[in-house]
Amino acid sequence: MKNGFDLTGKTAVVTGGGSGIGRAISIALATHGAKVSIFDLNEDNAQAVALEITEAGGEATAVKCDVSDEQSVKHAMDRKPIDILINNAGIAHVGNVSNTSSEDMDRVYHINVKGVYYCLREGVNLMKVKGGTIINVSSIAAHVGVSDRFAYSMSKGAIHAMTLSIARDFLANKIRCNSISPARVHTPFVDGFLAKNYPGNEKEMFEALSHTQPIGRMGKPEEIGALVLYLCSDEASFITGSDFPIDGGFMTLNN
Repeated sequence: MKNGFDLTGKTAVVTGGGSGIGRAISIALATHGAKVSIFDLNEDNAQAVALEITEAGGEATAVKCDVSDEQSVKHAMDRKPIDILINNAGIAHVGNVSNTSSEDMDRVYHINVKGVYYCLREGVNLMKVKGGTIINVSSIAAHVGVSDRFAYSMSKGAIHAMTLSIARDFLANKIRCNSISPARVHTPFVDGFLAKNYPGNEKEMFEALSHTQPIGRMGKPEEIGALVLYLCSDEASFITGSDFPIDGGFMTLNN
């Protein structure tokens, strides 16, 4: 019997694939047969994940790429065939409109919005002939009010809108485009954030942040990877222009 979620013969690009959620997505796709190009600004991290995949029997390459730099994205894509594009690279920012500087706003915009735009443009042009699948990593912050996330929420709202536009504009090219909206996911970023901002109280703050999800914990990167795997597979071929919350009930059960 054929195994489900088979990506054998597919080529995939995962931006920000060198750590956290991007790493988990890269491993999930490679485990199911995709040849994965791991784009990351930190080339050492990308190479470490590529090595992890190849040592497990998969296929992966590391590519240094700054998604906020148009020429860097063009060089990284380099007109290579591509079946799957995962726009995962991005940065966080804490602050409301009163204390978010113009420089902060520009930095978030250039990485989280224009970075996705650059990758979408290159990816769509490479997929136009035979089609493909695009997954944009959005956030619950695109859909609900989250305290002190003004710039970040702006950027993820843009991701949601771009997803709908791509899905609508390229139906005839057999390009599917969807997004996912995670709540808090336990990654090394979370641990670093707690160590920097709550030294000595990391455990207590971790528990507090975990319980903002009604399910009582943060998500796991592997759970995000599994959802992306499904959406990239032929089993999801009837799905486009949709957003998938993966949030432990955050958006629907926090009453």
